[in-house]
Order: sequence, then structure tokens, then C-alpha cells
Amino acid sequence: MAKALRLAGVAAVLIATALGYAAVRANGEGGAASPGSSHETQDHPPDTLAEARAKGEIRVGYANEAPFAYMDSRSNQVTGESVEIARVVLQRLGIKKVDAVLTEFGSLIPGLNASRFDIIAAGMYVTPDRCKQVVFSDPTYGVGDAFLVPTHNPRNLHSYEDLKRDKDARLGVVVGAIQSDYAAAVGVPSDRVVVFPDSVSALAGVQVDRADAYGATALTVNHLLSKLPPDGGLERAEPFTDPVIDGKPVRGYGAYAFRKQDQPLADAFNAELKRFIGTPAHRRLVAPFGFTDKELPQGMTAARLCAGQ
Repeated sequence: MAKALRLAGVAAVLIATALGYAAVRANGEGGAASPGSSHETQDHPPDTLAEARAKGEIRVGYANEAPFAYMDSRSNQVTGESVEIARVVLQRLGIKKVDAVLTEFGSLIPGLNASRFDIIAAGMYVTPDRCKQVVFSDPTYGVGDAFLVPTHNPRNLHSYEDLKRDKDARLGVVVGAIQSDYAAAVGVPSDRVVVFPDSVSALAGVQVDRADAYGATALTVNHLLSKLPPDGGLERAEPFTDPVIDGKPVRGYGAYAFRKQDQPLADAFNAELKRFIGTPAHRRLVAPFGFTDKELPQGMTAARLCAGQ
């Protein structure tokens, strides 16, 4: 009798396990039904633009890098060039409220594609590799790079090539940022590239000698220095030479990013963006963040950048 009961118990466990496995296979790996896992949803992806218009709000992802998108401690509000332009464009699309979601720069594209937010508003450079993962708007600005270094630039670093030549020099970069690609392209070994979660951490890294220079956009470096006291111990490396990759000096162009299935949202956003960039209203809006006519995209498009032109 005891043996029969044991066999019955084993059979019950096996049946329950099989049923549970079948449920997981039917509903997705987590075992719970999810709209994103249904065949109907895959055939008919949600219309993010229509949903945002109906709700009157949308989520944008940012990485806390001034002057593109950052939390202003005085107003306790997310602001910056990318966020403020997005607010104007989204208002024109009938979306009044913008909810900002903070994440590390390197997590922006994964977070977008995981639907943690619906637009990346972080001044992200358009590159061919990123174009394989997301849809970009046309750029809102174009800018070169700069180094943030200790006062008097003791290692005499004025380019990525200088970093390559100085066998002990260490470059600080933000996780996921294009500057690590620039360093690799000119031959800076990866073991001399120090990765930080954000620009403030990178600045602190140079201050405490974890890195000899922080590579970022010229606008980022200028903004960081503007927040330091005169005796802050850091300066912008002058002069500075942008890296030459594939035979041409590098200039970065920042834009908004959308999920591949959100092409209607990307198209509508881009249409309004084109009408706004370069207007007097646009110039007034971005001037407080250090943007001038020199940073206008000069007709550059996402299509050209995605093609590596």
C-alpha cells in the first residue's frame, strides 16, 4: 500500500510539472500571460502615438548628462536641450505631459526596446550600429569632442592620439558612450579606458586620479566646468583635435530614438522636429544650455548618419 501511495504521489508531481511547463510555454517564460507575447500583438503592434495622444502623456528615457537631459536640483525637474525640445514637439502632437525615466546611458536602448519608456531623449549620437537597434529622428545638433583634464593638463593630452602615445594615460568615458569607440578606433588599449556610470562620476574620477582625462562632447565638458568653482582643479584641454576615423574628423550628431515598431510615432515626431529646428524659438530655447548656431545640424539627416556618411 505504501509503495502504491508513493507511486501515486510521484505521478501527481509529474502531471503537475507537465501542466506547469505547458502553461509556461503557452504564456511565456515567466509563466504569466503578457500582451507582448501574444501572436495577435506581434501581428498588430500597439500604436504608441495614438495611445499617448489618448492619455495625454508619454515616457522618455534620459541618462542625467547635462546639457542634454538632467535633473535640475533647483527646480526638481528634468530639463536640458533634448528634454525641452521634446516637450515642444510633443505638445504639437497633442501630448501634454512628459514623464522622464532615469537610466544609465548604456541601458537606454535596452530600456527603450523593453518598453520601460517610449522615446530616448538624451542627446544620443546617431551611429550605424545603433540604427540597427532603433529608429532615429533627424539630429538636433552637431558637435565635436573635448577632454576634461586636471589644471595645467599635466600629461599634455590634446587628442585621442595623445592618449595612445602616452602608455600610462587613462581615459574616462561614460558607459555606452561613443567616446570608447573613438578610443578603440585610434588604438587606445581597452585596459586604459575607465568606464563610469555618468558624467558627474567621470568628472570625480579625474579629480581623484582614477583617470587622466574624461572624453565627452564639448558641450558636456563646458557645462560641467561651468558648475565648478574657479579653483575646481579641472580645465578643458586646449587646443583639442577631434579623432580622425576612416579618413575624416569625427563630429557627433545627437537625436531622438524610437522602437522599430513605433515608426508612426517617429515619423510624426520628426515632421514637427524639422519645422522647429533652426527657428528663432528653437534658438531661444536651447541657448541657456550652451547651444549656439555653431551646433546646428546643418542639414544632416538620420538617413545619412545611419549609412555612415
